Amino acid sequence: MKPFTYERASSVEAAVKAAASVQGARFIAGGTNLLDLMKLQIETPAHLIDVNHLGLDRIEPTQEGGLRIGALVRNTDLAADQRVRRDYAVLSRALVAGASGQLRNKATTGGNLLQRTRCPYFYDTRMPCNKRRPGSGCGAMQGMSRSLAIVGVSDACIAQNPSDMAVALRLLDAQVETMAPGGAKRTIAIADFHRLPGDTPQVDNALQPGEMILSVTLPKPIAGTHVYRKVRDRASYAFALVSVAAVFGQDGQARFAFGGVAPKPWRVAGADAAASQGAKAVADAALAGARTTSHNDFKKALLSQTLASLYRQQEARA
Repeated sequence: MKPFTYERASSVEAAVKAAASVQGARFIAGGTNLLDLMKLQIETPAHLIDVNHLGLDRIEPTQEGGLRIGALVRNTDLAADQRVRRDYAVLSRALVAGASGQLRNKATTGGNLLQRTRCPYFYDTRMPCNKRRPGSGCGAMQGMSRSLAIVGVSDACIAQNPSDMAVALRLLDAQVETMAPGGAKRTIAIADFHRLPGDTPQVDNALQPGEMILSVTLPKPIAGTHVYRKVRDRASYAFALVSVAAVFGQDGQARFAFGGVAPKPWRVAGADAAASQGAKAVADAALAGARTTSHNDFKKALLSQTLASLYRQQEARA
């Protein structure tokens, strides 16, 4: 780990000002991903700004009938909140499916959105990785790619987004509220927050340098049966091979978002439109244009089978 300086911010305004004044500064809260990356020298921030004491740890109702979730709300607290469990059950279930209980106790809402890919070539500094070192190549293209993305990828990168929480937020059409170093605030739709790799895989999201997440807002609750199904290699502390966040409504209508298959939480209108046609039609729409390798081609069948299991579950409830 390389040397760095540290300060504890006294306000949001002070935090973003500090981020703008020191090149290479990073915000830190739970640190469950950032500290690991620093130990491996994948991330080498010159300055850490501790934002844990800024009062962004509340869950509050909005005037529109939704919820505003502070960026520092811990994953455990968010999953256990009675309003979230009652009205946004898919989010609670996605959070509980992520990481371990110890990590959820530290991980924050904002940090969860900002966590970086778990692609093994990103973590191995001996290997080429355009996300870690732009222009060096992508070792995963010809290497072990079993866990990696099959839609939304590019010739530069096939890394997957690791977040369970973000998949549920994408299903719910959440919005991310931020503050820039100059004090200006803006709202970013969750659909636009995470970026596809294209020619710039090193850019994970829509934040500008020094911009800080303040909160995530949820719209009014979506009626229907909320489900989150995560398929992984072991029952705990493992990232999704595929995951499905869904709300099943009446008359065969449903909406879906997917994890483990793309560089960002994946949601396409065609999958929702195909809901009444069954699991295979939904999977085909979701994975239209998929680019697979010999190692991860199985994800197409796995997603279809996972959806079929959810459909059978809904039929049993009817």
